[in-house]
Amino acid sequence: MKHFLALLLFGLSACNTTPTTNTTENPGAISPSITKVKWRSLDTLDVAGFNADLIPGKPTVDVGVYFPSNFDSRFKKVTLPQLIESLRAAKEIYQPTGVQINLLWVKTGEVDPKHFSIQANEVPGIPETEYVNMYVHSRRHPAELTQHSLDAFNSIIEDAPDNKRTVYLVVLQDVFFPFLEVSEGRNWTMKSVRTGGLSFPGYSYCNTLPSNMRGVITITNLSTPERLRRTVAHELGHKVMNVSHEYKSTHPGHEVYADGGLMLYGDGEDIPSGEAGRWHLERLLLSPYLYKADENGNKTWNPDYKEGGHYYDPLYGDYVVRFDGAAPIDENS
Repeated sequence: MKHFLALLLFGLSACNTTPTTNTTENPGAISPSITKVKWRSLDTLDVAGFNADLIPGKPTVDVGVYFPSNFDSRFKKVTLPQLIESLRAAKEIYQPTGVQINLLWVKTGEVDPKHFSIQANEVPGIPETEYVNMYVHSRRHPAELTQHSLDAFNSIIEDAPDNKRTVYLVVLQDVFFPFLEVSEGRNWTMKSVRTGGLSFPGYSYCNTLPSNMRGVITITNLSTPERLRRTVAHELGHKVMNVSHEYKSTHPGHEVYADGGLMLYGDGEDIPSGEAGRWHLERLLLSPYLYKADENGNKTWNPDYKEGGHYYDPLYGDYVVRFDGAAPIDENS
């Protein structure tokens, strides 16, 4: 899907080092000037109705929505009705897998306008070359949030016991994603892409994401029918399947346009299983974001990541694809 999202995989050893400030168990450093947003639930939205079809005992993912109330007047690319419609479409797309979406709440409040637009990541210093595949490269050199992104998410995300298990859909005006691209010969150039949705997935960030924002997904554009139908489902796929833009025989890339699978840029919605399907269904069902609730609402969560959540995390066992790296540069460079 053109311009649907541009997500470069920055990416072995980095995930196994001793984490410092930004770990999966500790919040990121907060700038002194940051204050928490005062959120209020939207009572006009029928959350109970949205969740009326939930069945106890089935795999479920919790989703909370943060929708700022003070956007610039010219920002029209995401409305609350559009976001709820995209969430309903995601429920439909995931229904064949047996996975349910539980909408916890939709909250609104005034966000510091300097956080309406963010650069998601620091510009990477080490480009991908031909020696290992993109997932291994990401494990060695995981992406890192900018301080601006850390401050924005620390102000937006509320403290909760299940922070690292909850998916947060955060609506913003602009989220820019910088990446390195081969320009000519052995030279790389930095580009920055304006995203429509960004999933901040484990395969790219490994253990650099603080626990309170591990579940963040930003949504910035639902203005076309194809975006409206697939954006939330696609971004949720990055988070809960922990795979990039790939499908069956198609290896991952930061932009892969083709039909068929939910995880490609196109109009596909398939979540395949087995080795031929790159284990997408199996990885989904193992996701640490999933739980099963009994009749009383008591949750039994899936096991958490063992090594920060990189693509080859031991959590997934044999449900991985060990493909060769592709050469992005001239063989003589």
